[in-house]
Amino acid sequence: MISITRAALTAAIATTSALAAVLPAQAQDRLKFKAIGQPLATGLIQKNKEQPFFENFAARTGLAIDVDYKPIDTLGIKDTEQLRVMKAGLFDLVSLRVSQNSRDEPTLLGLDLVGASPDYATGRKVSKAYFDTVDARLQKQFNVKLLAVWPFGPQILFCKKPIAKLADIKGMKVRTYDQNLAKFVELVGGTPVPISFADTHQSLSLGVVDCAITGPSSANSAGWPEVTTHQLPLGFQMALNGYAITMKAWNQLKPDQQAKLQAAFNGLSDEIWTYSEALFQDALNCNAGKDPCANGKKFKLVNVPVSPADGELIRSAVTKVSYPAWAEVCDKSNAGCSAQWTATVAPVLGIK
Repeated sequence: MISITRAALTAAIATTSALAAVLPAQAQDRLKFKAIGQPLATGLIQKNKEQPFFENFAARTGLAIDVDYKPIDTLGIKDTEQLRVMKAGLFDLVSLRVSQNSRDEPTLLGLDLVGASPDYATGRKVSKAYFDTVDARLQKQFNVKLLAVWPFGPQILFCKKPIAKLADIKGMKVRTYDQNLAKFVELVGGTPVPISFADTHQSLSLGVVDCAITGPSSANSAGWPEVTTHQLPLGFQMALNGYAITMKAWNQLKPDQQAKLQAAFNGLSDEIWTYSEALFQDALNCNAGKDPCANGKKFKLVNVPVSPADGELIRSAVTKVSYPAWAEVCDKSNAGCSAQWTATVAPVLGIK
C-alpha cells in the first residue's frame, strides 16, 4: 500500500507541476490587439454597436484576445491615414473609413460611388459584389485583410441657406469628404470644400461652407442642425465603412480562430446594417422636430422634399460623373480596376 501511495503521490506532484507550467503559458497566450475606432463625433453606431463589441471582444468572438480600442478622434491620427498606420504595424484592427482612405487606395471608392447605392438594399448588393476585389487589393498593397463592410447610411445635404432643390447649391461652398462627391457637387454648380467631419460644425458656424453632406444621425449627434436650417434627404452615397485586420495579426490565429473572428465581424456588420436603417428615418424626424424621435435631439430644420428630377439626377450620376471620374483615377494606380468594377458591380446596378 505504501508503494502505491508513493506512486500516486509522485503522479499527483507531477500533474500539479505540469499544470503550474501550463497555466502561466496559457495566460501569456492571450493576444493583445490595438484597434482604431470611428470618431466619437459620428454618434450612435460608434457608441452603441462598435465600441461595446471591441470592449467585449473576447466574449463576442470566443477568442482569448484583448483589444485596446480607441476612437480615432482621440488618437491624434487623421482618418485619411488608417491604411498607412496599419501597414506600418502601429495598429492591428481598424474601423476603416472607406471614402477618407480612398486617396491612398482608389479601389476602395468603388464600394461607394455617388449615386450607386441610393438605398440600403442596393448598398448591400454592391458591397457584397465588390467585397472580394477590395479585400484582394488591400492584402496586396497594404498587407491588410478586409473583414466586413457596413453603412452609416445615406449621406444627405444640410445647408444654412434656404434651398428648395439640389440645383440651389449653385454658387455655394459645400463640405465634401472624397473626390467622387466633389466631382458631383461641381456638376451641380457648387464649390466642393474638403473638410474633416470633426471640423465641419465650426466651418458651418463660421461660414467657411454654406452646406455640408453627411448622414442625418451623425449630423444630429454632432449638432449640425444648430448651425444649419435645411436638410435635403437625397442620398448621395451610402457612407460604407469596413473592418480590417493586418495580415500579421490575422496570421497569428489558427484556422478555427480565424473562422470565429470572421463570424463575429459578420454578425457585427449585420447588426449595424439593420441599426443604421432604423436610425436614418428616426434622425430625419429628430432634425425636423417631428415624432417619432427616439434616438436623437429635436431640432427645427426645414425638411426639403426630394423632387423626381433630383432623384433622377443622383441616379444618373454613376454613368455621367462618378464612375468615369473614379475609373480614370483608379486605373492609374491599379491596372484593370474599372474593368473589375464593371464585371462585378455594374450587373447589380443594371448598367451595361
